[in-house]
Amino acid sequence: MASLQDIQRRISSTKKTRQITSAMQMVSTAKLSQIQRYSTGYQEYAARLEAVVEHLVSAHLFDNADAKHIPLIAQRPINKTGILVVTSDRGLVGSYNANVIKQTNELMARLNLNTTNTTILAVGGNGADFYKKRGFEVILEHRGVSDVPSFNEIRSVIKTVTSLYENAVFDALHVVYNHFINRLTSEYRDVQLLPLTGDTLNAMGGTEEQKAELNIQSAYEIEPDTTAVLNVVLPQFAQSLVYEAVLDAKTAEHAASSTAMKGATDNAKDLIGRLELQFNRARQAAITTEITEITGGMAALE
Repeated sequence: MASLQDIQRRISSTKKTRQITSAMQMVSTAKLSQIQRYSTGYQEYAARLEAVVEHLVSAHLFDNADAKHIPLIAQRPINKTGILVVTSDRGLVGSYNANVIKQTNELMARLNLNTTNTTILAVGGNGADFYKKRGFEVILEHRGVSDVPSFNEIRSVIKTVTSLYENAVFDALHVVYNHFINRLTSEYRDVQLLPLTGDTLNAMGGTEEQKAELNIQSAYEIEPDTTAVLNVVLPQFAQSLVYEAVLDAKTAEHAASSTAMKGATDNAKDLIGRLELQFNRARQAAITTEITEITGGMAALE
């Protein structure tokens, strides 16, 4: 049985741990609120850009375009698949990283992807380290994403991703990350980003009733030509999707960190309660033993 001094030391160390986890929870909560405010403004831009692309799809511009001269929609045999994995750089985020990696591995199994026909692009150190150790080719590694990443911060990643696809380093690109739903819940997402197709954009655009509410026109006058217009709009749209995924994943990371630290704080509180109860019982037993010894000594003197 532990001594009173040992129990006191454990109580003291657990209280210090609780103070640390409580402070980390407050920091993560503040970061979550900050990135949510920032995301609201960007989502307005992303929604408008998506609406423009939806209009172009509904006007059948993709059907009339010369795909050979528009790299982001050009179809080619898929010999190599790129997977952009968005994870965190650090731990203390609960099952956030494990969920992304586990379900990405399941995706790779479904698509029959392995080290020979797959290349990894990693935003965040956990994903990069995991796939490097398992022999995958990691052609892009971006660490140190700030708490509220700006578009300029991620611009180099976005340009590299689209450039690698255009240069046929890989023939299809999946973006995998945790999508933020609320402070307690996130959802794994797999988006086949490249090549862009009319069917993919139609699926993202919602129902026919929703499109009708946008008052989509069925005809456009294009200057100078369809190919030139799509070569300007589609790269912006692809870049928007990549940045939106990173921003969304970072939001989910802060939420996961806040939840994990709250759980750690609550567990520390419960442990302190059990240790204090154990301490009180041990002290009571020690006092009872002392009283018994004193009483026994007095009886012996009589």
